[in-house]
Amino acid sequence: MAHELVEYFSARQNETVALLRQLVELESPSESKPALDRLGQFIAAQLRDVGATVEVVPQTTTGDHLVASFGSENAPPILTLCHIDTVWPLGTLATMPWREEAGLLRGPGVYDMKASTAMLLMVLRYLRETQTQPAHPLRMLFTTDEETGSATSRALIEAEAKKAALVLCLEPALSNGALKTFRKGTGDFTVTAHGRAAHAGADHAKGINAIEEIARQIVTLHRMTNYEAGTTVNVGVISGGTVSNVVPDRARIEVDIRVSTMAEGERMVKTILNLGPQLSGARLSVTGGLNRPPMERTSQIIAAFQKAKAIGAGLGLDLLEGSTGGASDANFTGALGVATLDGLGAVGNGGHAVDEHVIASSLPERTALLAAILTQW
Repeated sequence: MAHELVEYFSARQNETVALLRQLVELESPSESKPALDRLGQFIAAQLRDVGATVEVVPQTTTGDHLVASFGSENAPPILTLCHIDTVWPLGTLATMPWREEAGLLRGPGVYDMKASTAMLLMVLRYLRETQTQPAHPLRMLFTTDEETGSATSRALIEAEAKKAALVLCLEPALSNGALKTFRKGTGDFTVTAHGRAAHAGADHAKGINAIEEIARQIVTLHRMTNYEAGTTVNVGVISGGTVSNVVPDRARIEVDIRVSTMAEGERMVKTILNLGPQLSGARLSVTGGLNRPPMERTSQIIAAFQKAKAIGAGLGLDLLEGSTGGASDANFTGALGVATLDGLGAVGNGGHAVDEHVIASSLPERTALLAAILTQW
């Protein structure tokens, strides 16, 4: 039966690709609620066509989220996570159209992560067509703000995860097809230096240069990077001043941190929030904190990977595991202590880049793996 799953989805490769093209050509940037809702309505119709029930969770500032259910409710569910927002602005299709070339599928959001939605919908079509019941009832989230930090979806994700036996995050696989069993946590901070404006020639001594203060803070922050501990600090945005002949009274930076453990995250947050000014008379204000906790490689995650590896072996797949410094919604569920597998989406590369692509030949095997996990768990 296991190898038949690969054959089943291989025979339906054209159907999968056609569905993926429809999803890609419904552009859905995080900042466009109308576009996200159009895509959400398309996905909701697809879900209802295969017998899933769909609840729309209305939002005001982003697209509406979808919660879908499939299968009898006689056991703790398996929860799947897909986000349908992308980093690509409306109109990207004009310069980065859907195309198939040299075995690669290209287009905005194809890899991150519309292929995952196509795969899940194809699995549901398989379950309906073959009258197969999943091993656990399915709860499926399609959220609309992952790329901007999941501010409106986090509570929904965590509430559903607490009821789940297993969480499957359908983010793309690592480039070698490996699942992700560890992700770093992420934090964001804004540091603003306040000085005193003065004429750069006539009254230079009376000024307090906010840019100098923020420059000293940058050095201090970057010295907090510790590669051995897995901690990185990056000042990615800087602004300040008005014109060159005025001592600037304000400067600002935006800071990204990545941490490998929750304990390190808490330490770094405390350290950064307690930064003090280094120039006499300057003032400093710091805001921010952890956005996503780390998804640590816990015993629950290790056990879940080993079970998935055994299921994959039945398909003739040798599943690997790996880690990444990037974050996903799996960070939230892993931090709750819920068994979580991430990276179950398609194989490809170039997320957030103009060379974003999915390896077309990966789709049947990855879809078969998802179907096998959902039916054999």
